[in-house]
Amino acid sequence: MKIAVCIKRVPDMDVRFKIGANGTSVDEAGLKFDISDFDGYAVEAALQIKEKANAGEVVVISLGADNVQETLRKAMSMGADRAVQLKHDAPVFDSFAIATALAAELSTGGYDLVMFGRMSIDTANQATGTMVAELLGLPIITAISKLDFDGGTVKARRELEGSYELVECPLPAIVTIDEGIARPRYPSLKGIMAAKKKPLETKPAQVGEQRYTLDKMELPAERAAGRIVGEGKDAVPELVRLLKEEAKVL
Repeated sequence: MKIAVCIKRVPDMDVRFKIGANGTSVDEAGLKFDISDFDGYAVEAALQIKEKANAGEVVVISLGADNVQETLRKAMSMGADRAVQLKHDAPVFDSFAIATALAAELSTGGYDLVMFGRMSIDTANQATGTMVAELLGLPIITAISKLDFDGGTVKARRELEGSYELVECPLPAIVTIDEGIARPRYPSLKGIMAAKKKPLETKPAQVGEQRYTLDKMELPAERAAGRIVGEGKDAVPELVRLLKEEAKVL
């Protein structure tokens, strides 16, 4: 089975962010970047499919400037066979424009299965995979937690509130991966060394028209410091007054 996994380079979300000087991007100074969490699950799931079949190919694809090559190399150090960089130096915020570029590349690859993370952890739009499926005219199953195959059919499980559903569709198909399907493996030293020799092809990205633009980014306002209004039951009247007159929640 030939599998493509579309991945995104994102900043580590467990740090304090600063807005860049242009007001529309994050200041990258001191930030660590990695594969988006859900995309990492998708890479691992693809590798397990290949290993179970003892055949096939896993190709990772990412759109961006040359710094995405580090992200692609990490996926190859995990076990992906080769990578494709769709080169585009300027940030793209429009999911449809990104989907257009990915669809143009995927349409010529002859893939049996295309995998995305359920969402990227920086923008959380959950849109690109679905748009690619529409552009390619392929069936899609989103946010799956388990994946199996029966001949030329994909069988997937989707978690719902208090229940789950089982969905199936024919190959070729697109799926988006939710957490819980597989925990990404750590690259081994052997894998890291092998990744340096694996093919990484760079192509100009065929980005579509960008109808959605980011005008401004702002950090949330700092929370006001807390106040101690007293102790015990004697503090209750003052607390109630503040909740009514200042917080206006009563």
